[in-house]
Amino acid sequence: MSEDVFIQAYDDYSDALFRYCYFRVYDREKALELVQETFTKAWVYVKDNQDKEIENFRAFLYRVAKNLIIDNARRNKKRPTSSLDDLREAGFDPGTDPTGAMKNLLDNKSALTVIEQLPDKYREVVWLRYLEDMSVKEIALMLEDSENNVSVKIHRGLSKLRQLIPDHNG
Repeated sequence: MSEDVFIQAYDDYSDALFRYCYFRVYDREKALELVQETFTKAWVYVKDNQDKEIENFRAFLYRVAKNLIIDNARRNKKRPTSSLDDLREAGFDPGTDPTGAMKNLLDNKSALTVIEQLPDKYREVVWLRYLEDMSVKEIALMLEDSENNVSVKIHRGLSKLRQLIPDHNG
């Protein structure tokens, strides 16, 4: 991978990786640090393993970020709670659903609050699929899981979301 391609990947994915990291650690400075460390580790890996091709660089970056977040959580052992207002103050906007599939189910004001209520095993896949617009294949590569398992988790997560949204219950 050339330096220009790597720089383009940074331009393409750094904002989304920041949102992902912030959503997981609820600390703007820590999220920025994690994104920087993600790209640093990715660059070192690319340079040290030039003979190995990375199938999906976006999924690779998310996997590196996820591992760094897990390491960070193990060190800290505490995750502060955060509200949607805190996230907006930090410059985070939940955005819209680019696929349109969740457009009627979640509005922009409550999406993050509702997703935070999901069990961990569903929260991440729903977040990545609908807020980061990652494909099932990319999520599977990132999580080192099968596409079938990821699809099932997304489906179950959406079912749980429907139960959590008052207007959608009946």
